Amino acid sequence: MILAPKMGTSQIDNSQLGAWYMYFFNTSFKESAWGVQGDVQYRNWDLGGDLEQLLLRGGLTYTPKNANIKFTAGYGHITTGAFGSDNATTVESRIYQEALFPGKIGKLFHLNHRFRYEQRFVEDQDFRTRYRYNLFVTVPLSSAELKEKTLYLALYNELFINGQQDIGDGRSVEYFDRNRAYFALGYIFKKGIKVQLGYMNQKTNNWSKNQLQLSLHHNF
Repeated sequence: MILAPKMGTSQIDNSQLGAWYMYFFNTSFKESAWGVQGDVQYRNWDLGGDLEQLLLRGGLTYTPKNANIKFTAGYGHITTGAFGSDNATTVESRIYQEALFPGKIGKLFHLNHRFRYEQRFVEDQDFRTRYRYNLFVTVPLSSAELKEKTLYLALYNELFINGQQDIGDGRSVEYFDRNRAYFALGYIFKKGIKVQLGYMNQKTNNWSKNQLQLSLHHNF
């Protein structure tokens, strides 16, 4: 868990609704197994203006032929802001590796499993690692398939586990970092472009907070 600088977690207003605005992109190099993906996320403690995080992330992807799995290695730069009127920020550089593979239950329930391992260089902390597992579930609502002009339901749950407890200068964190539970309605405008409007609860050992999420997903 990243703690906002100069701020005790008890100061976070759990009842205040936050908002995350996000853009995700993914592309491959013509007919190659290689590609790139990434995201830009502007996260707020409130609906806008009180910075929680600005996240810039991108990675190189590899999808082996005849294998239903995608591997990614990438880098993220994260600026975390304090809750409320304090303008202090903390900067993190993050390297990550992940594996993403799909599944299906019946004809309607589309699954994606994502395993991610992170190496984190957080300002004023010792080197840290973290493990993440996310289960995504997508269900088409207005047609039998996830195709153009389809309304769909998107769900996910992601668990974060810290790789160590000691973060330097006598400070420590729990192995459990956080959990994120999310549901949204999405719409596929055309092949490669969809939007989602959702609601997420993020829970740590110290606080629980709800966020609206508006995201654009772009495959090209």
